[in-house]
Amino acid sequence: MINETVAVATRPLSGEKSSAAVNLERFVNRSRNGKIKIGARNKSQLAVKLLVLVLLSITVVAFVTFDYQGIDFGQAVTDTLHNIKTVFLEPELSRDTVGGVLYQLLVTFCLGTLSTLIGAVLAFFCSLLCARNIAHPVCVNIVKSVVAVARAVPTVLWVLIFAVSAGLGSVAAVAGLTFHSFAYLTKAYAESIEEMDHGVIEALKANGASYWQIVCQAILPSTITSMVAWTFMRFEINFANAVAMGAAAGAGGIGFNLFMAGSFYFDLHEMGLLTYIVVIAVVILEMISTKIKAKVK
Repeated sequence: MINETVAVATRPLSGEKSSAAVNLERFVNRSRNGKIKIGARNKSQLAVKLLVLVLLSITVVAFVTFDYQGIDFGQAVTDTLHNIKTVFLEPELSRDTVGGVLYQLLVTFCLGTLSTLIGAVLAFFCSLLCARNIAHPVCVNIVKSVVAVARAVPTVLWVLIFAVSAGLGSVAAVAGLTFHSFAYLTKAYAESIEEMDHGVIEALKANGASYWQIVCQAILPSTITSMVAWTFMRFEINFANAVAMGAAAGAGGIGFNLFMAGSFYFDLHEMGLLTYIVVIAVVILEMISTKIKAKVK
C-alpha cells in the first residue's frame, strides 16, 4: 500500500519535471549543431554587425575603384619590406652624434615634464570645484562643461591655436600640451575625489574642520595614489605628444630629428636608431612610474 502511494505521488512530479524541461527548452537559443548560444540577441549587436559590414563593403569598393596609376604591387611590397629591414635591423647615426641625440631627448623630456606639472597643479585646484561630493552642483556643472569642451579639442589643435599668438616653437607646444593636460587631469582627479568614502568628509565637517583641512586630511590621503597614477599616465602621453610636436610645431627635441631624418633626408638608418631611443626612453619612464606608484601605496 505504501509503495503504491509513493508511486502515485511520484508520477505527477516526473511529469512536472518533464514539462518544466520542455518549457525551459523554448527559451534556449541553440545553434545548428545543438550547442547553446551564450550571447543574447539585442539591437546593439545587430547595429554593430551592420556597421562593420557597411565599412567592409566601403573598403572593398574603395580598393576596387582606386586609380593605382600602374603601381607594381609586387615591387611595392618588396620595397616596403626592405625599408622595414633598414629601419629596424640596420640602425646607425650618420648625421648626428650620440650626445646631440641625447640632448634632444632631454629637450623632449623637459617639454613633457613641464606641461604635465603645470597641468597637474591647475587640475588639482580645478578638480575641487567639479567634484560632486565637495562642490556646489551649479559650479560642478559649469566647470565640467568647460573642461569637457577643452578636452574634446585635440592636443595638436591646441598647439596650433597657441602658435597663432606665440609662434611655432617650444612655447606654443608647452601651452598646448598644458591646456589639454589640465582638462584631462581635471576630469581624472574629480572622479578620484568622487569615489572616496563620503563618511570621512562628513565626519570632519561634524568636528568643525575647515574646507582646506578636509582637503589636506581627507581628500589628499585618500586619492593621492590614483592621482599619481593618472599624472604619470598623462606624462607618458605628453612625452609621446612632445615627440610629435617637435615636428608639427617646430618645438625641437628628438621629434624634430625624426622628422628631418624621415622626411627631409630620408635617412632610414638614423630614423631607426632614433626610434629605438624613443622606445627605450618610454620603457624606462614606465619602470620609474611603476616604482613611484608602488612607493606611494
